[in-house]
Amino acid sequence: MIVVTGGAGFIGSNIVRELNRRGRDDVVVVDDLRDGQKFVNLVGCNIADYFDKAEFSARLSSGALPKIEAILHQGACAVTTEWDGRYMMETNYRYSVELLEHCLAARVPLIYASSAAVYGASTVFKENDRAAERPLNVYGYSKLLFDDYVRRRLPEAQALVVGLRYFNVYGPGEAHKGSMASVAFHLHGQVATTSEARLFEGSDGYGPGEQRRDFVYVGDVVDVNLWFLEQRRASGVFNVGTGASATFNDVARAIVAWHGKGTIRYIPFPAELRARYQSFTEADLSALRAAGYTAPFRDVRAGVKAYLDALGTSA
Repeated sequence: MIVVTGGAGFIGSNIVRELNRRGRDDVVVVDDLRDGQKFVNLVGCNIADYFDKAEFSARLSSGALPKIEAILHQGACAVTTEWDGRYMMETNYRYSVELLEHCLAARVPLIYASSAAVYGASTVFKENDRAAERPLNVYGYSKLLFDDYVRRRLPEAQALVVGLRYFNVYGPGEAHKGSMASVAFHLHGQVATTSEARLFEGSDGYGPGEQRRDFVYVGDVVDVNLWFLEQRRASGVFNVGTGASATFNDVARAIVAWHGKGTIRYIPFPAELRARYQSFTEADLSALRAAGYTAPFRDVRAGVKAYLDALGTSA
C-alpha cells in the first residue's frame, strides 16, 4: 500500500486522484479532519483506508499496519501566519522526524513536502546554498529544520528519501485553505463576483502588482512526486517550481482573460507583511533536472486555464 499523509488536503488529494488514475487503489490516506471541510477533496477517490494522524502514528510505532510500499508525506500546518511555534514544530518537524526514522529503519521510500518558504528574504533559490536559506516565519523554519535533519541522515539511507521544496502551488482542491489559498483562487473569486481583481501596491522596489513569484500548477507538482516514486533513484532535497517567475499582474490578467471580463485594482500593502513578505521567488531547477526529471512545467497562462477549466467542470 501507498500512504499519503495530508491526503485530504490540497496537494495530497491531487496525488491520491492521480494514483487512482494510474490504476492504484491501495492508497491509505492519513489526515486530521477536525476541519471537516476537507472531506470534499476525497469524494470520488478510491482509497483502501483512512487513519487520523495520531492513530496512524501509534499504529506505525507498534507495527500494527500492513507492509507499506512508500509514504508520500504531504501533511503539515501550512499557515504561514501561525506563530504558535510549539504547535508548528510538533506538527511539521517532530512528526516528520518520526516518519523518516520509521522509513529508514524499514527501508521504505519517503517523499515529503518541503517549501520555498525556507528561502524567505533570499534572492537566491538553490537547495544547497546555506546562505540562501533565510526563512521569515516559523513555518519556513520548521521546514528548513527538517530538511537539515534529512540531509544529515541521507548518507545512511538505504531507501529513497526526497524532499520537495514547493514554490507557489495553485490548482483544484485548495478551497478549504481560506486565506492560505493561492492568489489565483482568490482573484478568481473576486473577478467572478465583483469583476475586479485586487492586488497589492508596490513593495521592495516592485511596482503595483509587479512582485514576482514562481507559480506552479498542482498537476505538475503531482507529476514530480510520482516520478520520484516510480524512479526511486535520486535522494535529496529538490526545488519544485516552473523555474520562471511571473508577476501577480500576469496571474490577474490570465484570470480576467478566462472570465472575459474584469479590471485590476491596487490596494495598500499591509504594514504587518512588510518584513515578512516574499516579493520575489524563482526556483533553480538545476538539481531536479540533474536528477533526470525532464518534463516541462505549465506557465501561468496555461496553468490558470487548466485550473479554472477544472473548477468550471466541477461547479
